[in-house]
Amino acid sequence: MESRPAFCFRLPRLVCLTILLTFVAPGLVHAQSSVTAFVDVHVVPMDSERVLERHTVLVEDERIMEVGPSTDVTIPANATVINGEGKYLMPGLAEMHGHIPPPSQPMSAIEETLFLYAANGITTVRGMLGYPGQLDLKARANAGEIWSPTLYLAGPSFNGSTVSTPEQAVQRVQQQVDEGWDLLKIHPGLSVPQYDAMAETAHELGITFGGHVPAAVGLDHALDMGQETFDHVDGYVEALGGGQSPINIMELNRLVQKTIDKGAWVVPTMALWETLFLTTPLDELQSYDELKYVSQAAVDSWSNQYRGRRATAQFVPPSNQAVIDARMQVLAALSDAGARILMGTDAPQQFSVPGFSLHRELLVMADADMTPYEIMVTGTRHVGSYFAHKDTFGLVAEGHRADLLLVNDNPLEDVAHIADHEGVMVRGRWLSREAIDERLATIEARHAR
Repeated sequence: MESRPAFCFRLPRLVCLTILLTFVAPGLVHAQSSVTAFVDVHVVPMDSERVLERHTVLVEDERIMEVGPSTDVTIPANATVINGEGKYLMPGLAEMHGHIPPPSQPMSAIEETLFLYAANGITTVRGMLGYPGQLDLKARANAGEIWSPTLYLAGPSFNGSTVSTPEQAVQRVQQQVDEGWDLLKIHPGLSVPQYDAMAETAHELGITFGGHVPAAVGLDHALDMGQETFDHVDGYVEALGGGQSPINIMELNRLVQKTIDKGAWVVPTMALWETLFLTTPLDELQSYDELKYVSQAAVDSWSNQYRGRRATAQFVPPSNQAVIDARMQVLAALSDAGARILMGTDAPQQFSVPGFSLHRELLVMADADMTPYEIMVTGTRHVGSYFAHKDTFGLVAEGHRADLLLVNDNPLEDVAHIADHEGVMVRGRWLSREAIDERLATIEARHAR
């Protein structure tokens, strides 16, 4: 896809290329102009299920300044013009249960992970396990010092090993609020008194919490205590018999309605659970093309963990499939009832490569009979609503943060089209397909087997 200043369309291509090289090297973080114009593009605004044909979208700095028919929009003379004819411009997507490597890892590995997210059209990541020192990375990423989606980070985990008393839970909440984390992460192992102390203090101090549902707490109580997100559909199948018997539809409907009434969100991470529960064969996982962007050591480790689970009595393929089927039934019921669902994959994780995993997740969500529009909402408009207290984004609309994805075919017809894109814009900074492919080739070469 061509990306040229407006004046370049009146100059020979070779001359234009020479001029461009004086402005910016390919893939550099900052654009050559503070104004970018996507011209003659079909806009998928995501405020409703519609396409605005042959529109122009003007971006200045980090914001969308104008969206209108191409015949009505004046393009500033200094704008960088991206010819979007025949393409579709949609909001960037979000990874709402992602992970960022800890600061103890090499910075090159951290930047690589962040780039893989962005290269796949992910412009927002909610990191769901914080580490000391990681808030400095968030500041650098969100300031544009490195290529990265906008980051919102949960603090270090609340679990049975980090919290032993209600008083300790209260102290831990206060500490993470003081440090500036965006939310609290809940893992298994908390008792009811510990969980309640955490929840009550979080509400008092104005910080949200989400993640797992500790077994002692249970889904109903977690909903009553105001847990904001239920990641991995955690607690639902357990409350419905563990997937080992047919789901009681009346009870499922009750839990779905309670989820809606309590204003909770659900982050499914469906594709990963098919890996963890062994319903995707190992040879199929090992054949994923995106594994060329991770180390052989990681692939070997994931393969060994898969074999290890298969060797244990608790992982029996027929019963595992029943759990996956129950999860799909829960997701379908949540979607059909209009519950608030957020897109997420739990990457990086076993055979779940950052960014690429999201496109596999989209296809599994489609298997739950969610329409392309319903799926896209979970990674765009819903994310903007979830983070409305932080910023304005999630739509292709004036005033929204300029997080955009330019795809080659209509994503409302097939979510698989989202993977075929011509570039991504993160907070007003454009990363072309050419620049993405160049960096991916470098990453592939570094991990060459």
